[in-house]
Amino acid sequence: MSEPSLYGAAAAAMAADAICAHAGSVTPVAGIILGSGLGGLAQRIENAVAIPFAQVPGFPTATVVGHAGKLIVGALAGRPVVALAGRFHMYEGHDARLAGFPVRVLHALGARTLFVSNAAGGIRRTFRAGDLMLIRDHLNLMFRNPLIGTLEPGDVRFPDMSGPYDPQLAEALRQHASSLGIALQEGVYGGLLGPAYETPAEVRMLDMLGADAVGMSTVPEVIVARAIGMRVAGISCITNMACGISMHPLSHAEVLETTTRVASQFEQLVETFVAAL
Repeated sequence: MSEPSLYGAAAAAMAADAICAHAGSVTPVAGIILGSGLGGLAQRIENAVAIPFAQVPGFPTATVVGHAGKLIVGALAGRPVVALAGRFHMYEGHDARLAGFPVRVLHALGARTLFVSNAAGGIRRTFRAGDLMLIRDHLNLMFRNPLIGTLEPGDVRFPDMSGPYDPQLAEALRQHASSLGIALQEGVYGGLLGPAYETPAEVRMLDMLGADAVGMSTVPEVIVARAIGMRVAGISCITNMACGISMHPLSHAEVLETTTRVASQFEQLVETFVAAL
């Protein structure tokens, strides 16, 4: 098998077959990727079958604290879903194609809607730690693209990225947040490689470039989703204010502390969103 196909459509189909062997046949209304500290949503999934990443062909073991490293098949709000409690980051040493590979697997299982979430640092000065931000667009400042290489069957060679986050799904999230009494911010997510947090000068640069929040994930997943025709919606949990805007040192422990504090609102919003799909 040539290297480009390691994370391609055929490999995704094999992984989907292995998942179905564990969990039975499933056609999810959505694939859900849960970011750092946001994996608690998995507890709301009923009749759940949890499969460790290591048992899914092509998936490595998750290594980051706050990522359980499990794929969960079950029902959320009565609707079939497949959720990933954790993801693969390029700062762990993974290829961009592997970072986007789980999206191909979700698509191979039948998901045509992708919901992504992440923990992010706030750049816009009106944000506060604990805010939920609807991702309106992103900046790929990782300077890596998961589509580089042989064109995969079913992919668009040059996918249109004029609307990476589906406007109808975004409007649905706005309406659900309003009905739940959740204040939902909106903004542009800046994706960087990491794993070091940004310097004050880098945060000033990101601000000038138009980023409202910054993180180290999500972008490769969304690019793959658009290449294979999936609709995408996304939420960032603003876990801290970015360096230079907040003057205290940043830590991953603070990220997890904040996501724990706002977990209930996040979970209610996603559950309501899925119920209406």
